[in-house]
Amino acid sequence: MTTPVSASRRALLAGMAALPLAACAARMAGPSASAAEYVGGVQQFDPALSQIIDPSVRPEVLATGYSWAEGPVWVPAGYLLFNDPGNNVMYRYVPGGEVEEFLRPSGLAGTVPPEIREAGANGMAIDPSGRLVFADSGTRAIAAIDLDTMQRTDLVERYDGKRFNSPNDLTIARDGRIYFTDPPYGFADAENSPLREVQQNGLYLRDRQGNVHLLDQHRRPNGVGLSPDERTLYLALSDEQRPVVLAYSLGDDGRPVGSARVLHDMQAQFDAGLPGLPDGLKVDAAGHVFATGPGGVHVLSPEGKLLGIISTGTVIANCAIGRDETGGAALYLTAHTMLARVPLRIAL
Repeated sequence: MTTPVSASRRALLAGMAALPLAACAARMAGPSASAAEYVGGVQQFDPALSQIIDPSVRPEVLATGYSWAEGPVWVPAGYLLFNDPGNNVMYRYVPGGEVEEFLRPSGLAGTVPPEIREAGANGMAIDPSGRLVFADSGTRAIAAIDLDTMQRTDLVERYDGKRFNSPNDLTIARDGRIYFTDPPYGFADAENSPLREVQQNGLYLRDRQGNVHLLDQHRRPNGVGLSPDERTLYLALSDEQRPVVLAYSLGDDGRPVGSARVLHDMQAQFDAGLPGLPDGLKVDAAGHVFATGPGGVHVLSPEGKLLGIISTGTVIANCAIGRDETGGAALYLTAHTMLARVPLRIAL
């Protein structure tokens, strides 16, 4: 499958979401449904997957009705936050309860100009001080919110004096370093937007001193994550021309040493017409990588071996590791119009 370079990534993913997937089954239901609804399933490629997830489970639908669910993060206080960037809303889900609005607007306040396609927040993480840090696509900044006072602080707004495109995803090291991506998805006209100032779609680092460094450039940089020892940085390329997850070795200063290597290539799944592209990713305490992509969440060993794929039958934009109402580990899935969840067998 080929797509013109000028095509919208969201349009591509939404179109692919309409493709049939053998594992998809049950009809989606909202959070007020009287009985649980399940979709998709788990495809196992390696016996090691059974140590991470029961291959017989199916994702449970927790809520539906979003234009594009994104950016989930588990808050240690015991709840999940996630975004609908197009509608500029952040939601909260407390296990065992229902989804409720948490923040509106989540990103750009006031009148949204027509040149901005996604005005809301996208990827999120919790920093060492407990603040919610997020990629604000509409305001074109990396921002933080104190979850006790709801006071907002903009952390990063410019590189080399120029405003970013639309920051998309981020991950935070234990010492407070922030790695983030800045593709053009939030613009209505992508690279051709009249609002564009920086000319690259970059992978960036905000260091402990607050300085911003351009680490690399790609056509469609997206999800980022760190290995448990923080010596490897993972980057998903949401690029139909190169649908891969890259791995960068990091030096003592937190910057890449040498060129990136391909951790996992999703070309085969993309060529098979499975819905989605490499997008968000998360890493567990044992180093397993949960990378969304064609067909669902690709569960990878720390070495990049594909252990299995968790599917919902539609595009999964991102995921987050948290807990369910029993206190057990769970993987939350922001899957196009829905929020879903599967139990995990991992330690938290």
